[in-house]
Amino acid sequence: MTRMSPRDATMWWLSGRTNNDIFALYAFAETESSTAQLREFVEERAALVGDLTIRVRPTRFDYPRWVPMSPGPNQFIAHEPGLSWLACRAAIEDLMGGESLDATRSPWELHVFRDVAEVPGSSAPTLLAVLRLSHALADGTRATKIARALFSRTDEVIHRPVVGTVDNLRKPQVGVVDNSSTFVDSCGQLCGDLVANIVGLLRFPAQIVRTFSRAREAERAKRRLLAATARGEVPPPAQTFPASVVNPSNLPVAQQIRFVTFSLREFKATGLPVTVLALTAISKALGDHFPDVTTLSAAVPMSTKGNARNSYRTLTVDLHLAEPDLTARAELIARELYERRRRAANVTFAQIDRVSEAVPALFARRDVANADLEAVPAELDGNVVVSSGNRGAADLRFLDAPVLFTGGFPALGTVMRLTHGVHGIGETIALSVRSDVGVVSDVDGYLEQLTRAVEDVVAAHT
Repeated sequence: MTRMSPRDATMWWLSGRTNNDIFALYAFAETESSTAQLREFVEERAALVGDLTIRVRPTRFDYPRWVPMSPGPNQFIAHEPGLSWLACRAAIEDLMGGESLDATRSPWELHVFRDVAEVPGSSAPTLLAVLRLSHALADGTRATKIARALFSRTDEVIHRPVVGTVDNLRKPQVGVVDNSSTFVDSCGQLCGDLVANIVGLLRFPAQIVRTFSRAREAERAKRRLLAATARGEVPPPAQTFPASVVNPSNLPVAQQIRFVTFSLREFKATGLPVTVLALTAISKALGDHFPDVTTLSAAVPMSTKGNARNSYRTLTVDLHLAEPDLTARAELIARELYERRRRAANVTFAQIDRVSEAVPALFARRDVANADLEAVPAELDGNVVVSSGNRGAADLRFLDAPVLFTGGFPALGTVMRLTHGVHGIGETIALSVRSDVGVVSDVDGYLEQLTRAVEDVVAAHT
């Protein structure tokens, strides 16, 4: 058993209060292979991927553990074939609006839709695979690595060992998880849980001491950061932004998703980084859709180094809606993004993070349980979410079906009710939207505005 990192444990505890699962969509050209063959392919490939051969085992007095499991047929969920894209989309939206995955049984599942008609970005019936992951298992970057390992034609290795030392090139020597197992197995699990709880209690005093010690170190680090900022060595912190029409206080109504695809060649012709172009287009679409709003910001996740499966920081990027010239706006956003990344990369933040890594699990779990997830603060670090990721070369295959494009839909929350995904694979970029009906009632209209905004930004730079 491997103890879960505090940050990953927080993601798992949060999943009991809100659906924060990751949904990664991969579109493939339809194949003549049978669904049974696809299922067999997934089972065989998943057994080679360390991250797909573990599940969560909770403990009472310590952080949860990752324990081995063997992938089986239950992780492969085949939906009715021949659906229209509208029906397929509705099924995905229902999954997003339901409960989180039970990671104690399995932290992942693959939803397969065959012969889907009229999929945006595809001219023929399409095979869609939606990889659903518990957020405790992976962040966006790690989810991409998992998908590449699952659909790669070679044995790509996922870094960061999972349970013990796992070699993704070989099939792990673990047995099938059976919760109704023999007396000996049950006793083994009981003893393992007992030992984990005893260890958690024994660690408690040292964790308290370590928490206070690291808190003092963090305070000294903060003072050094303030001094470095005052000297101009580190960019100043981002400003906060007032809650807006996209952050209402009413309860969510229903989730909806959309996406549109573009050629990477179009984006490259502008000379802008993909993320900057997307942020600029999103800022214009937001201004067009909400004409009375003059100030908005985006929360942009940035991958960082770390031992946790969730290793990222969220950057606050002003979308500069008040700047009418798209070329100038793109320059402002690019500079803002660069400054936010430079500040976030400062070693001080890693030292500050060390405090939460020492907090006893009992306190961390209590904080998650007592957190007010419904209140909308007056000031926010971001009004909308924009998550961007490069998912690599277009060399993935679902058995013999080549990949066409990929998309992602960052989770909604009580505060964040409009999110965007910007994901590329090969020469195709997918720009995705996930929103609450109560915030964007005409999501198709918003998608059209977003599409035109991309075209306008491209035209302004070519």
